[in-house]
Formats: sequence, C-alpha cells, structure tokens
Amino acid sequence: MTTTILRTALSPVAAKCRRALPVLALSALLSASLSACNPAPDSSKATTEPVSSQSASPATAAVSATKPWWQDAVFYQIWPRSFADSNGDGTGDFNGIAQKLPYLADLGVNALWLTPMFEAPSYHGYDFTEFYQVETDYGSQQEFKALIDAAKAKNIRIILDLVINHISDQHDWFKRSAAGEAPYKDYFIWRKDLPTDGWGPAWDASKTDPKVVWHYHEGRKEYYYAAFGASQPDLNLTHPDVIAEMKKMAKYWLDLGVAGFRLDAVRYAIETGPDGQADTAETIEYWKDFTQYVKSVQPDAMLVGEAWADLPVAAKYAGDGKALDAGFDFEFGYKVLELLQGNGGVKAEFGTMNTAGATATEQPLQANFNARKAAGVPMGYFSPFLTNHDQPRIGWQLQGDQAKAKLAAAMLLTSPGSTYLYYGEEIGLSQASDAEHIQRRAPMLWDQSPQAGFTTAASSWVQSDQLFPPQRETSWWTPFLQAQQAAKITVADQQQDAKSLWSLYKFLITQKQQRAEFGVAGSYEAKALNDGKLLQISRELAGKKSVFVLNLSAEPQALPAELLQDASLQNGWNEAEASAKQLAAWQLRSWSN
Repeated sequence: MTTTILRTALSPVAAKCRRALPVLALSALLSASLSACNPAPDSSKATTEPVSSQSASPATAAVSATKPWWQDAVFYQIWPRSFADSNGDGTGDFNGIAQKLPYLADLGVNALWLTPMFEAPSYHGYDFTEFYQVETDYGSQQEFKALIDAAKAKNIRIILDLVINHISDQHDWFKRSAAGEAPYKDYFIWRKDLPTDGWGPAWDASKTDPKVVWHYHEGRKEYYYAAFGASQPDLNLTHPDVIAEMKKMAKYWLDLGVAGFRLDAVRYAIETGPDGQADTAETIEYWKDFTQYVKSVQPDAMLVGEAWADLPVAAKYAGDGKALDAGFDFEFGYKVLELLQGNGGVKAEFGTMNTAGATATEQPLQANFNARKAAGVPMGYFSPFLTNHDQPRIGWQLQGDQAKAKLAAAMLLTSPGSTYLYYGEEIGLSQASDAEHIQRRAPMLWDQSPQAGFTTAASSWVQSDQLFPPQRETSWWTPFLQAQQAAKITVADQQQDAKSLWSLYKFLITQKQQRAEFGVAGSYEAKALNDGKLLQISRELAGKKSVFVLNLSAEPQALPAELLQDASLQNGWNEAEASAKQLAAWQLRSWSN
C-alpha cells in the first residue's frame, strides 16, 4: 500500500508523482460465478562462515525434499525504482536488478519480491493502467523476461506485487465505466447518493466520514467506491467478467515465469456495507477461488497476502487451507521494536493492529510465537519481517544504531517461517526524515561514488523536478546520502568488515539455509534473563541446536554459565574474545553444536 497526495492536472511525466493509496475492492454479494550498469560489489573480501559445514545437513536435506519451496526461504523485497540503475537515467530498472543478482545470490536470498512493475501513472505503481505491460521506466517486457531467466539460473525465484482489488482512474475500464458503457458499467461500485450510514476508512471503524471512500464523478453524476483514494477506484470483484479478467492476468505472468504473487491489501476485496468493509466472508471466498485457479495453472505458485492486522485476523486468509499459502506477520516487527526502543515503534498506518506490549510474564517474541501457534494455521503460514515500503525503515527507527540493528537481524532470522528482508536493511539503510513516504523508498547505497553506485547520472529519481511537483522538497537527498556514506552505510564498506551488519546478515541467512533447526519444524524458545536485560533464543531439531544470546541493555551483562560450560557448543557469531564471559552493551553471541 502507499500514501495519498492531492490530485492535480499533471503532464504525463509529472503524473508519476501521484501517490494515492492502493485501494481494494468492493461491496455487494459474491456472485455465483465464484468457482472460477554497475557491477555487483566484490563480496569475497569479508564473509563470516557458519559453524556448520558448507553443505546442508542430512536433516535439512530431508526436510527440504518435502516442504514447499517458499517455506523457510529468505525473500528480498526490491523497490525497482530504487535498487540499481543500469542505463544512467537516474531510475532503477530490470537490467540493474539483473546486474545485482551475483550480490543477491552471495547474500543467500532465495526469492525476490518486486513491488509493482506494471505500467502506472504514479511513481509507486500501485495504480495500474495496464495489466500486461511492464513499467516503461524499468525497461521492456523482454528485459523483464531476461531478469526472470537470469534469476532462475541462480536459483532465485521472483514474485510480483499484484494489486487485484483496485486500478487507476486512468485505466480504460474506469473511463468506460464512468461513461456507462457496457459491460464496463458495473466493473466498479457506483451509487447515486452519498451514503450517510457510517462508511469511512476501511481499516478504522471509529471514523465514519463517507467522503473518505465514496467519490463523486462529474461525468457519470454518481459516487464510486475507492477505499484508498479517489485515483484508485475499487474493482467490483463480484462481477463475473472482472473475476475472469483477474485470473487471466495472473495466468499471463505465471506463464511468463514468475513464481507467485504478493497480494496487496487482501482484507478489502469485497465490502458488504459500512460494517463490512474488511475481512468479510465474501472476501475469504474470493481468495479461495483465486487460489484454486492459480494452483490449477501452476501448482507450486506461491501466494502471500498483505493482511495488516492482528494474527487471528490475518490467519483467516489461509481459508482453512484452501486460500493463501502465507501471510505477513505484521506483529513481529512491532515486538522487535518494543524490545529495542521500548515504545513499539510506529503504529499501523493501513491496518488494524493491537500493538500493546506483552504481559509482564511473557517475553514479547515468545508471545508472538505462541500467538502464531494459537491462530489455527500451520507455523509456516506466517512470515516475519522488520519493516517494508509502507513503514519507516528500521534503521531510522533505531536512529542509525548498528548494534541494535544487529539484534533486530538476529531476532528476525531466528524466527520460524519465510523471512522477508527489505532492500537496504542488511546494511542498516536509514532515511532523512519521515516527512514523506518517498524517503522510505530511496535509492540503495552500494559504494562511496557520487550517487552511491545506484546510478552514474548526476542525480537520482528522488531529486527529479520533472517527476514531482515544484512544491516538493528534494534537497534532503544530497546531505542524507553524504551522511550515510560517512557512516559507512554502503554495501562496499560493510563487505570489508567481517563484523559488520551485512556480514551478520550473511551469517544468519547461511545458518537458516544450512541448519534444519532454523526451519518451521524446529522448536523455538525466547526467554528473558537477567531481569529482561538478556534475551536467549534457542532453536533445536533432531539433536541439532543453535542458541543466541542478545544483550538488550546499555550495560555489560554476564552470559549464562551453562552455555559457557557446555562443551558440545561451538562459537558462532562473536564480536568479543572467544573466552569472554559477558556481552557488551547491545551485543550478541551465538553457539551451535
């Protein structure tokens, strides 16, 4: 999802600045038809080898032979506009991603999640105007296909960000619907009068201003439903033609070689009234039907849903095993921030979350794990992550503290499930402020060159006067970039340091891939020690064990004597002397047998 900006008359180029929220879907009952440039940085200089051997253990191999490919995988989320520019125009592109595949393979990721890469009028792309054409800013259809093939050659799959429940008001369908043209007339949700019975933001039942979601169209002289902003009208996902078109579109991209989809804002597919704007029974049925079709096309295609809600609500989208394969664990990131900065970080912006702290007797990460078990879905359903493109970067929320960022990394990669990593988190990428969402999505920092290796152009897309309206501030980028480079928040700098945040991420990803206890089949225990100043995370399976101890305080803390005395455990990650009996402030250490 994204954020909203005032709608103004813009040139075709400047129209890319429109940042309306991705909307999703509609009301009425579900119809009976529901059946149907820059080389990769040299990563050889500094790698932290895991304690285990370089090949997977027999236990890991046995589990891998039976589990879905996405279970326990590490996904890397890429904002294509910001990752790597191959042609020097200041905008990231498909060829830039392809050039960085050696870097991604070396880091150890298994799959890429590309945020929207279909043609759209906005910079963010969550408002498609075309379902079968890639964003021309990113390259051609042939270049995208070449990226898929190049990624497959390195055993990296690609999933696409699919926005099914809304499209752009510039889409031909909406224009025809607004004109009352059949069959498009009912492809969207229209009504003659503005309702007065409580409609409001789909994710906030306490607010009841219908003008937030119902928008007047001068041409048709009616109101249309658009939950996330007027420029993104909700599709009528009860209309047989719309249902069929969404399936046709999904098949096209699956046939092209993508491995699945991240489904945007799944909670809002079908609204049934002011008290049924989210999580309706009809919505769940829609996703069951869509999943059944996708699996008929490609049985191993993976569907992960963005249900920004507490775990019991998010679990509904498994559909009793008949709907989505996975869902994001939004709660997890809040729990990590609760431990590292004490206030739980920023709250949900496009969801309904209870982000209150754990009870006095329950460690927050253990509480999160227990909530996953109690949600009534397999443990592998929930996917932990720290932040994504809709949230302030964790580097910014932790005020650039690399030591705390390492603790967050350890909490993330030791948590069961498919792990999601937002580009730049592996180096602690921050943001200049949180004045606008663009700063959460700024270019990747590769090295110490003028534009940090992102582009050879004199300026990057975030500085574009053509791309954005004149009143938008762009001067923040240069001082921010210089400050990040001075702090060595670049890939090249951190690859030279065997104890950097990047090196820790590589170590953790390698452990997750090579040691079976890190999978969903392994036991998980997170317990507080030393009055909560230490956190011990243990993973164990079939006699294999890994233990991490994290100092969550600003003072040195004594390590548990039983760990130091256990001769079966070998040192893994350790930034101090191997014989040290305490952890420095905000430091971590690991052992494995």
